[in-house]
Amino acid sequence: MATITLTRPEKRNAISQQMIEELLSALDEVEKSPARVLILTGEGKAFCAGMDLETLSGLAKLSREENLADSKRTARMFRRLYFYSKPTIAAVNGAAIAGGTGIATMCDFTLAAPEAKFGYTEVKIGFIPALVSVFLRRQVGEKRARDLLLTGRIFGAAEAQALGLVNEIVPPEKLMARARELAASLLESSPTSLSRTKLLLRRCAEAEMDGEIELAMQENAAIRSTADFKEGLAAFLAKRKPVWRGN
Repeated sequence: MATITLTRPEKRNAISQQMIEELLSALDEVEKSPARVLILTGEGKAFCAGMDLETLSGLAKLSREENLADSKRTARMFRRLYFYSKPTIAAVNGAAIAGGTGIATMCDFTLAAPEAKFGYTEVKIGFIPALVSVFLRRQVGEKRARDLLLTGRIFGAAEAQALGLVNEIVPPEKLMARARELAASLLESSPTSLSRTKLLLRRCAEAEMDGEIELAMQENAAIRSTADFKEGLAAFLAKRKPVWRGN
């Protein structure tokens, strides 16, 4: 088994361009290795607090082409995790917000500490949960996805489990041990069967989802030029209430 740890504890393991590139590189490395199961976790008190503030502050200054390239990079990370060739286990040790919720719930199995928090909070800052919506609708259904995406509310591990986004709630001191125990049980199965099952799941969904991901990337890039996005971003960074213009 292999373990990848998001390691920016001073930033609550927030997502930056560098983190995305390093995570993609690590996924490639594990895929080529003898490891047959991957565990993904975070260092410190958070699993992943969403987009890095420095990265966020620069989004409104990018051109449409640059924003589209940034959106494609994020989409590539989510798609890679969702369609990964080996079984994946997320050990969610703390808050997993926005894109962090995406990373945590796109794994095959999601274990969470009781204090873990989740939420697709993009609408709160004038953004759009475009990319994660493609995956979330398949995981929890249309009605529940609309609730989570339109309200942007934070919800706990117990609700996440009830929604089907979390498989098990595990005491924090036992979280990694339980992840390794689950990985060990997967190692008892036929590696050929596991890999072909994952390939089947990918082939069943890939063609339809790729079209939706393309649309989501376009929407993700397009909203960044709106007045509401710029106001929401400025308000978030200044820790004040946004004044929406509605366009």
